[in-house]
Amino acid sequence: MHQVARSIYYEDVYPGVTLGALVFPHGTILIDAPLRAEDARAWRSVISNLAMSQNRILVNLDAHLDRTIGARAIDCTIISHLKTAQVFRNRPSVFKGQTTESGAEWEVSNDVLGTRWAFPDITFSNRLNFNWGGPEVILEHHPGPALGSIWVIIPTVSVVFIGDTILLDQPPFLASADLPAWIESLELLISSYKDYTMISGRGGPVGNEAVRAQLKSLKSILKGLERLAKRNAPPENTETLIGGLIANMPLPSKRREQYIQRLRHGLYYYYTRSYRPLESFEQD
Repeated sequence: MHQVARSIYYEDVYPGVTLGALVFPHGTILIDAPLRAEDARAWRSVISNLAMSQNRILVNLDAHLDRTIGARAIDCTIISHLKTAQVFRNRPSVFKGQTTESGAEWEVSNDVLGTRWAFPDITFSNRLNFNWGGPEVILEHHPGPALGSIWVIIPTVSVVFIGDTILLDQPPFLASADLPAWIESLELLISSYKDYTMISGRGGPVGNEAVRAQLKSLKSILKGLERLAKRNAPPENTETLIGGLIANMPLPSKRREQYIQRLRHGLYYYYTRSYRPLESFEQD
């Protein structure tokens, strides 16, 4: 576990996403959950040894499976954006997997199938503030990677947990994204958070250079998709964009096929949803 500032930590040892923990006198705010139930219980034990209070809450930064499958094992109140909670309403009570490979982390963990979902207990639409005896904590809506994506901001110590707004050395998840909103969120990071410690949900601390690289990549993706849409190209043609997108991306060899599949899946479904809505409806 790594300390960012007094009482503020992140953890990147578990499969899934990078976790956060804000340990304050009146309770602990946990950011996202480990993928596997056994890891979630281990993480809960680690936090219990640090905690100054028995109170704890779990914040879902969005609805992605990698950060929400293990939430039940954390065994506490869950907070999310309203649009994240709406995604949960459309899920069966037990996670049974899905037929299409999306390049997510859960797909390489066979022991997550059969997990019961933990649905959000508290939701909000724009902003939620916490004062638990430490610095003020702000949960704030910043769509992009998903419609319900949020950031956890601790202004007095200049720390912000940004979830999948930035992904370090890996391609973005696009299937549920809003690219114009995502680009806007990245531009906000550049203009208003350049002096903050930014904690990515997939990679830990990132600098302004990573923000600019992500922004450049997303603009390239959006431009490529719009070019295909103007030609009325079929969704299958989105695969032609992959080579250019990964050309300058340092993909680890053992994850290369997984990450290419992530792009293949995401480009196809983003294009269909955004530019071929009738086809998307027929698939649903």
